[in-house]
Amino acid sequence: MCCIVLIAGFLGPRLAVFFLWLFDRPQVSAAFDSFWIGVLGFLVLPWTTFMWVVSYQPLFGVKGFGWVLVGFGLVMDLITYTGGARRQVQQSAG
Repeated sequence: MCCIVLIAGFLGPRLAVFFLWLFDRPQVSAAFDSFWIGVLGFLVLPWTTFMWVVSYQPLFGVKGFGWVLVGFGLVMDLITYTGGARRQVQQSAG
């Protein structure tokens, strides 16, 4: 069960960003100044990247509640990365 949650944590936001890019390319392109920033976010911080794209408004950028969503995405990225390490430590200790 834990492996399924871990896989969903790693693949879920990447699939969501991919489908956003596939079906709403202007929104994703407007959210990033550079193609490489989007790719780097996709690879390293997928939850934060997903929340950034969802929260981004082309004329205004990210404002108000959008920053809460981006912060939530960052917390989800940290949980995803630290959760696997914590689980590995628990398995080796017990």
